[in-house]
Amino acid sequence: MPPVKLDKQPKQVTISNRFFNITLSTPDGQVMGISYGGVQNILSTQNDETNRGYWDTVWSNTNPRSSFSQKFIGTSFEVIIHNENQTEISFKRKWNASQSNQPPLNIDKRFIMLRDTPGFYTYSIVERLKGWPISSIQNIRLVFRLQTNMFNYMVVSDERQRVMPTDVDRNKGKVLGYKEAVLLTNPTNPDLKGEVDDKYFYSNDDKDGKVYGWISSTNPPLGFWMINPSNEYRIGGPLKQDLTTHVGPTVLTVFCSTHYAGEDLAIKFQQEEAWKKVIGPVFVYLNSNAAAKANPSILWNDAKKRMNQEVASWPYEFALSKDYIKSNQRGTVRGQLFVNDSKQNVAASNAYIGLGPPGEAGSWQRENKGYQFWTKTDGEGNFIIENVIFGTYNLYAIVPGFIGDYKYTSNIKVTPGSNIKLGTLIYKPPRNGATIWEIGIPDRTAAEFFIPNPPSQFKVHKYKNNSESKFRQYGLWEQYDVLYPKNDLVYNVGTSNYSRDWFYAQVTRKIGNKTYKGTSWKIIFNLANVNIASNYTLQLARAAAHEVDLHVLVNDEKIQEPHFSTGHIGGSNAIARHGIHGLYWLYSIGIQGKLLVKGTNTIFLVQSSGLSPFEGVMYDYIRFEGPHQ
Repeated sequence: MPPVKLDKQPKQVTISNRFFNITLSTPDGQVMGISYGGVQNILSTQNDETNRGYWDTVWSNTNPRSSFSQKFIGTSFEVIIHNENQTEISFKRKWNASQSNQPPLNIDKRFIMLRDTPGFYTYSIVERLKGWPISSIQNIRLVFRLQTNMFNYMVVSDERQRVMPTDVDRNKGKVLGYKEAVLLTNPTNPDLKGEVDDKYFYSNDDKDGKVYGWISSTNPPLGFWMINPSNEYRIGGPLKQDLTTHVGPTVLTVFCSTHYAGEDLAIKFQQEEAWKKVIGPVFVYLNSNAAAKANPSILWNDAKKRMNQEVASWPYEFALSKDYIKSNQRGTVRGQLFVNDSKQNVAASNAYIGLGPPGEAGSWQRENKGYQFWTKTDGEGNFIIENVIFGTYNLYAIVPGFIGDYKYTSNIKVTPGSNIKLGTLIYKPPRNGATIWEIGIPDRTAAEFFIPNPPSQFKVHKYKNNSESKFRQYGLWEQYDVLYPKNDLVYNVGTSNYSRDWFYAQVTRKIGNKTYKGTSWKIIFNLANVNIASNYTLQLARAAAHEVDLHVLVNDEKIQEPHFSTGHIGGSNAIARHGIHGLYWLYSIGIQGKLLVKGTNTIFLVQSSGLSPFEGVMYDYIRFEGPHQ
């Protein structure tokens, strides 16, 4: 078997094995070319050499609205190891105060090639020292731009895979409500005419974003795949949504971003704050098979198989940075989780349970500086969280079918080689009284509610299977005015059906040219009896919010002060970006019995602002509870 080779030239370095070679600029560390499958360069040669394969960041000083995009550019190059079985190379940059146009970070960007592996690994160590300037990071990602005339079939999942338009098609199209959404008016492929292309169609929850990529139209077809073997180095937990691939053709891994969350997920540093994090390694996998010409699933299924191998190999033993924590410096935490929402315990099956930096219950979804380690419970609520980096954590969980967030009472200290057995754990979700009525399913998404077809002027954006991603279409928010042209939504408990009668998002109403107003939804319900001396509870769980202040009123829409207000919250932009959820909020709203009447009652959900079509709320679940018990 041929060895790994290293070829250093004055301004570039090439490493190769029997499958492929990769060429990087020195000392910058930008990927200039990847030669594979008889193709001299599968990266976009139409792009400048510095804009084909790179790490970059979006950052700001004190004003997040004045941000800068900067590539990770090395100023020194070093061969960490080179032998017949492995090569690891490093591109470093040390920050100093004279580099005011660069994010205040030390960067060590690394690439690894193994002897018998059809792909390469890359990771970065980012560090800031105490005393460095106040700053924030909105985005860190790894990007590859592929040959436009080669790669035309994109795969994000078993469901979302399809022939794609080109950048030229987008440039000839019509920009819609925002620059990312383009109506294809004269695409090269006539089958795509009338569709909308938008990179946000292809976002994924990080828990689902372990492998995705592109397949070429060459003979034989080639596959270019991004594989994330772990999510420990990403932010915001398993439900954080990020971009994956889009027209270009472009493949990326997003390690941190404010997408579907807003500034809550920006990494903000104070002047005295030091920080260091190892991001990755991720694996770029290459494959080829002549039979994939007729059946692209051959390459996709092979990529999924390879992803499972990489996940099983985590943490990697071959990465050589002293900051990358190997398996012998990690531990295991195990236990069994039950839920008690009434008088008996039930197994918390299929719950997400994980370790993250200490914080309040639910703080994991906004946590962005440390590492998180998540798994799912089995049908009996059992869980094993393996390969946890040594340190002190809180244990968090979310359980499908139940509102709120679980947090274990004590900190958990993981030491190298430890095997911590927590035994039986009980989650008591928020509840003050018996359920009188409920709307939706507590699963942190709005997927169960009514999702319309897109406006008739747009063709349905087709996937291999459209069932799961019905919400990933452009213009769904516009359909609210079509369904409710004069009066806002009214939901009658007992006769209405949330899958048919509850619109997936409480959006604004268009009242003129680029002018909008908030909407007021009504929930009408009957009470046979009212205890005026008691307090009732409205459990209001929100799957997403964008630039909204939601008011809750009981039986009187005209009062000056609402009975409850969320205050101005949310920056998820999940409505515009075709997410069915963003950040989760839960409000337990006390309602005095004296506000209710025997017979017909109405709860008003009033969106008080209306500056754009994308302001609004996605509800997860609403429950009205009887008198406190």
